[in-house]
Amino acid sequence: MNRVVKIRPRWGIIPVAIFLAIWEITARLDLVPGHFFFPPFSEVLREFYELSANGVLAANFLSSLTRVLIGFCTGSMAGLAIGILMGWSNILDKAFSPLISLLYPIPALGWLPLLMLWIGINEILPIAIIFICSFFPVCYNTATGIRNIDKRFIQAARTLGASDSRILATIVLPLALPTIFTGLRLEAGMAWRVIIAAEMVAIPTGIGALLMKAESLMRIDIIIVCLMVLSLTCFSFERFFTCLEARLTRRWTCHDRH
Repeated sequence: MNRVVKIRPRWGIIPVAIFLAIWEITARLDLVPGHFFFPPFSEVLREFYELSANGVLAANFLSSLTRVLIGFCTGSMAGLAIGILMGWSNILDKAFSPLISLLYPIPALGWLPLLMLWIGINEILPIAIIFICSFFPVCYNTATGIRNIDKRFIQAARTLGASDSRILATIVLPLALPTIFTGLRLEAGMAWRVIIAAEMVAIPTGIGALLMKAESLMRIDIIIVCLMVLSLTCFSFERFFTCLEARLTRRWTCHDRH
């Protein structure tokens, strides 16, 4: 009998530790030309502490976090609502699909110049960009997930006398959850990539703006700190939706078994 060996989560720390050790040694020994442009990891950590202690990092991070949460939540909820309507109703699908198909391929940042003229450079601008970034993929994934459900489940439920609302709540949405969460998980990380780019171009506060200020001052250590914060935040957002998906899927599975 073959034994399945599960890799414990803590083993994933080893490659990261090796990478950081190589980084530190390489920078300390000046193996890379231009020590100023390749600071050791310990100096980056020291700068991270100083930015955290004086509140600069926290203030800019909270600005970006607030924009992402508002834009992502509103965009995702709107995408879920329209996606459910499109997936459930053939009439609404035919009505909305041409418009969604035309607008979905446009990159979220492609709307930035137009929104700058319509809205102006203020707090609404980055939130609007994140809304657009979140709405279309979540809407598309939700509609696709519902349309791909085996219609025999729905027919069987209707034969047993279940109402449309009950079928939608107990059969359609649970079966579409994996596809829906795929869209949410991917856009949770993409929202941060978009907000950083928007802040670098047009917004004077946030992690993206801090990146641009560090670039103008040639502060490589601050740039790396910002990139590390961005990486950890994207990872945390995606892990949150992965865990939420696992919990909800397990809940529906347990419910079905009972």
